[in-house]
Amino acid sequence: METGTLYLCATPIGNLDDITVRCLETLKKCDLIACEDTRHSLKLLNHFNISKPLTSYFEHNKKEKGLYLVEELKQGKNIALITDAGTPAISDPGEDLVKLCINEGIKVVPIPGCVALINALIISGQYTGRFAFEGFLSMNKKSRREHLESAAKDTHTLIFHEAPHKLTRTLSDMLKFFGNRRISIIRELTKIHEECFYTSLEQAIEYYNENQPKGEYVLVVEGKPLKEIEEEEKNEIPFSNPLHYIKDLMENGTSKKDAIKMAAKAFDISKREVYDLAKEISAY
Repeated sequence: METGTLYLCATPIGNLDDITVRCLETLKKCDLIACEDTRHSLKLLNHFNISKPLTSYFEHNKKEKGLYLVEELKQGKNIALITDAGTPAISDPGEDLVKLCINEGIKVVPIPGCVALINALIISGQYTGRFAFEGFLSMNKKSRREHLESAAKDTHTLIFHEAPHKLTRTLSDMLKFFGNRRISIIRELTKIHEECFYTSLEQAIEYYNENQPKGEYVLVVEGKPLKEIEEEEKNEIPFSNPLHYIKDLMENGTSKKDAIKMAAKAFDISKREVYDLAKEISAY
């Protein structure tokens, strides 16, 4: 028996007029529609007079429901996967279903349409040549810190999603790890209150401390500036041992006292510790 096809159908992120003709035709012709929230998706389908069987597929049932959907595809059914808004499989359990289908030799077809991160990027005024989608930051402190530490080194434009009740904390954490970079804050894309706020992290924090965040946000943050990288490389210490650093400085004319002071600062240890280490070497 020939297997069916999984269609990844992008749905509007706000304005229903953004749905494509191809998406509507696919939804009408498929045998089953798998969606994040059947109640939410039913409103969309009713708006376009589409009546098809629905089944839920979301983060907390993706394991068992994914196996069910694969079996239905193996039986020759064509299935459309949609999310509440936007493109399936981006920060979405659809990613897991796609992997299952690939492993089973089931055809997967994208039906292009709305994707919030791209629409936010193109109106952000930030560099679009290279960018990295970072999704949502974890609320776990360790994971959050590691994510931000890693992203802080990236020269690509950085794109994050964020909910309104977490926005001020996220902006504060970004300032801590990124410094005061340029940021474009886009909210309510394609909706009545669509807005793009071009600002800096410091100014954004000040603004949202006085104005309550509302709506869903996409944050487009400047990548690490090249001038910062050049400055770090210029000041980078080419030694892992403070004594080697002191020796190099002294060979280039720096006094022992100044060399010890510079080594203490470079390696973030006390001058006394550096001095005690230096005393062990007869050259000093």
